[in-house]
Amino acid sequence: MIRAWLDLPALGIFVTLCALYFGAAVALTRLVFRSPVAGRIQSLAGVVAPFFSAVAILFALLTGFLANDVGERSRQAVRAVQTEAGELRNIYTLSVASVSDMHDIRVALKDYARSAVQDEWPQMIEGGPAATTSTAYDALLREVSDPSITSAASGAVHTALLNSAVRVGTARTDRLSLASDYTNDLKWISVLILGVMTQIALSLVHLERPRALLAALTVFSTASVVALGLIALQEHPFQGTLRVSSAPLERLLVLSDTVSVPDATPAPAAPPAK
Repeated sequence: MIRAWLDLPALGIFVTLCALYFGAAVALTRLVFRSPVAGRIQSLAGVVAPFFSAVAILFALLTGFLANDVGERSRQAVRAVQTEAGELRNIYTLSVASVSDMHDIRVALKDYARSAVQDEWPQMIEGGPAATTSTAYDALLREVSDPSITSAASGAVHTALLNSAVRVGTARTDRLSLASDYTNDLKWISVLILGVMTQIALSLVHLERPRALLAALTVFSTASVVALGLIALQEHPFQGTLRVSSAPLERLLVLSDTVSVPDATPAPAAPPAK
């Protein structure tokens, strides 16, 4: 149920939170003052305000921990995509700067970037890798691992190419693991339940003042909807309104496969000054 709620668009997430917390506020107000058991509930009057604070602190702490986890995951997702794109660009730059022809490496690089953007990015919503992207990465690694590069270019260039290719695979693994991370589901359940428990604690503090109870529940419900809604929008790093962009990988697709060799004919010398 939590997974289905987090998969909703932004409007659906906020509407659901409003229905939960404002609905609970209305239900508690009617239960305390207009239900058949209102007299028995009001007999509990005398609960002091610090009791509410204890429950509210638990709610605030767990919400803070959840927000930190969600924010850190988003930062890691951005870092993984930037690292993946940066290492691919390093491979491209080395292939251009080398004295040997590395056209096949550049073609394999663009095929991988294209597959990552067009095939794997939409599939990450389901949390899994794309087989075509795995095949494209294997092809890139095979081209970079060609032993002839050492003799054609140099051992240093070949080592740098291999290191960058390995780091591309590591960054891709990090990106996929972040897309399939559902470890926060239990925390979301705890936070939502603690929010309702905080509303119940507020009701126990205001059993004798209907207007004060309604005002307190309205303020708390509004704050909960805003805070939890904004956190929920960032729960999935690669989907939703605040998803991580694939632009760093898309920019690699405009790079040229061919490299123009500059004219090596020396320019005529200038006449000596008189």
